[in-house]
Amino acid sequence: MAGRLAGKTAIISGGATGAGGAASRLFASEGARVAIFDINVAAGEAVVAEILQAGGEAAFFQADVSDRAQIDHALAGANARFGPVSVLFNHAGTIVVKPFLDTTDEDFDRLMDINVKSMFMVTRAVLPQMLAAGKGSIVCTASISSVAATPLEVLYCMTKGACAMLARAVAVEYRDRGIRCNAVCPGFIDTPHGQREIAALTQHGVDASVAALSLQQGRLCQPEEVAKAALFLASDEASFVNGAHLFVDNCFTAA
Repeated sequence: MAGRLAGKTAIISGGATGAGGAASRLFASEGARVAIFDINVAAGEAVVAEILQAGGEAAFFQADVSDRAQIDHALAGANARFGPVSVLFNHAGTIVVKPFLDTTDEDFDRLMDINVKSMFMVTRAVLPQMLAAGKGSIVCTASISSVAATPLEVLYCMTKGACAMLARAVAVEYRDRGIRCNAVCPGFIDTPHGQREIAALTQHGVDASVAALSLQQGRLCQPEEVAKAALFLASDEASFVNGAHLFVDNCFTAA
């Protein structure tokens, strides 16, 4: 299949649902052999079935990407199925919405493990394959919360700031060895994850209504819009884009 990712093997962590699922479908339609790493078996297998039905190549590998052994097992499976990895989309993540003084050590550890440590571990596992090939593209999902704080999301903002800097630091260290690493930074997205966030903020008295969000970013971002931004960063069209933070937020952070 021809396309902007033709001939490339792509891993998408958190690739079963939401913007990750949209990216799995889009990357496959652009010619990538897509390996989905996710804990959601039913959704992951459903996305793979859609991709295969459309004539693409994809496989699902169940993995909690906050666990190193599960990452290694999934990566071995992806390599056996599709060969060395040339594109990595670190998308897996979650959120905690509650007053800062109500957050716990367990909340902190969970968010750091899922949002940050997962990117560290998956990137470190995949990077040697890219270095051996002399090229590779990594995209990390950060957020508007990397730079714009939101009440009740202190822990989430901390983790997304780390995700954004991980992308930039990896890019600086490995630029001269053919590696590009960028971050995509979405605003509020119309996904189950995004809707849960909005509901939780509203429950705690923060105005996250349609009217309020319309003032900040015009409307909710669609998952496919995040996927298209990630596709650009992953593709050779972004050959001179490295260490960048691409905001997909319709002026949320610019205003």
